[in-house]
Amino acid sequence: MITQQDITAIIGSNAVDSDGDKLGKVGQVYLDDQTGSPEWATVSTGLFGTKETFVPLSDASVANGTLRVPYDKAKVKDAPRVDADQGHLSPAEEEELYRYYGVGTGTAGHTDTDTTRTAGYTDTDTTRTAGYTDTDTNRHGTVGHDTSGPTTDNAMTRSEEQLRVGTQNVEAGRARLRKYVVTENVTTTVPVSHEEVRIEREPITDANVGNALDGPAISEEEHEVVLHAERPVVAKEAVPVERVRLDVDTVTEQETVTDTVRKEQIDTDTDGVTDINRNRDGVTDVTRDRDLNR
Repeated sequence: MITQQDITAIIGSNAVDSDGDKLGKVGQVYLDDQTGSPEWATVSTGLFGTKETFVPLSDASVANGTLRVPYDKAKVKDAPRVDADQGHLSPAEEEELYRYYGVGTGTAGHTDTDTTRTAGYTDTDTTRTAGYTDTDTNRHGTVGHDTSGPTTDNAMTRSEEQLRVGTQNVEAGRARLRKYVVTENVTTTVPVSHEEVRIEREPITDANVGNALDGPAISEEEHEVVLHAERPVVAKEAVPVERVRLDVDTVTEQETVTDTVRKEQIDTDTDGVTDINRNRDGVTDVTRDRDLNR
């Protein structure tokens, strides 16, 4: 159960869904018009937290500085778009949000028959809840806005926008390996040998006379010798020669991002001021007459 004492801890804290997944930062808390109880919170969602989404606080809880809501991330992200900068929920907007989340009807944004109230205030004829104003003195009825006015302290909050630049991983191209077959001529040299006939003559000696006289004295005769020669033989064999793969290297480079941001500036309009200087933060420095005459 979220109470008014939890508001300070909620604003600026992280919000998580029912599974403990981070939803974003809590920006504002909307209070019930009649009871003053925290009724709604806005959570920064979307890319770089640029979208504020409403989520009910009826069944939410706070633990260790974290707001936990009983809805999953997709449910909160797809909630109806309601302008969070308007500072107040209309009855139609609140009814649409209640219907989307399936919770009971609240009273924030409604008026009673006696007097108009801004969300989060308990109003009788003369009594106001401490720290809050009605619609006559302050148009904001939410916690988290710059609600400087007659019922607040004497300080004014100056805010400015800052760029929050991140990166998003997108597909930039594709690379692939493709294998195909080509034909080429290969020339190589291989040694080959062959046999040739050489005639050898030897005289008749005591050692070979027996072989020489073997057979008829005079006759016709043939003697044949088979000659051999080598010839090249080509055979093909497919063998693996290397492995090829695609590797990805990450290269970091600097890219300049330019955008416009808004900045609040504070001017002072006071009697007796003779010199007003604006410092680099946009806040006006005032020098009075008595300071110049020292």
